[in-house]
Amino acid sequence: MKKILLTVALASAVFTASAKNITFGLEATYAPYEFFDEKNQLIGFDIDIANKICEQLQYTCKFTNQSFDSLIPSLKTRRIDAAISGIDVTPARQEQVDFTDFYYTDNAATFTVNKDSFKTIDELKGKRVGIQNGTTHQKYLMQKHPEIEVINYDSYEYAILDLKAGRINATLSDSAVADDWLKNNPTLVQLDEKVTDPDFFGSGLAIAVRKGNVELLTQLNQALMQMKADGSYDAIYQKWFAKK
Repeated sequence: MKKILLTVALASAVFTASAKNITFGLEATYAPYEFFDEKNQLIGFDIDIANKICEQLQYTCKFTNQSFDSLIPSLKTRRIDAAISGIDVTPARQEQVDFTDFYYTDNAATFTVNKDSFKTIDELKGKRVGIQNGTTHQKYLMQKHPEIEVINYDSYEYAILDLKAGRINATLSDSAVADDWLKNNPTLVQLDEKVTDPDFFGSGLAIAVRKGNVELLTQLNQALMQMKADGSYDAIYQKWFAKK
């Protein structure tokens, strides 16, 4: 997988209004939210949202690419100021970090399989399903479908490679992410059944900040509100999710 070196926040960094920058943590193999293009440029829906927020606040956006399950620990240890990485707002996560208002609410999950293999979730009983470590999809499968064998990955990128090679039978991910996979992988399909359990997937996606960082949380919410009022949010949404 191609990588580029991104600016990484120092362990001692703390967000202040005078810093004039916000360091966002993310896991950049989750198109269309965040991923590297063919020129190794970091792009995606979340990236555009974050950059527009920084423009509204007149700050500089910095991004650090890391494993998804390290994002909340990095907030707690002040290595990053915020995390924007297709993060579902769940009660368990709200105990650890604070969240902004939702910036995306159509976050159903779906199973992706090879064509002519499985038609229903019931058929996956006893099969191997790949998920990314630290995600709500992992927690959902382990608690709601113990009959399914969970195969953990640091990145969905590797799960898709194993799915196409037949080493696993399916993946479970955000449906918008699965939609993006299908564009470049015509041998894959999604099951018709969607998963929308609010106990695991919450009601939408939001930006996470360290517990008690009221200043940054307020500023992020104000910027999101302004984006929705001036039409810039709709433009970004249409860019990444409008049906082509």
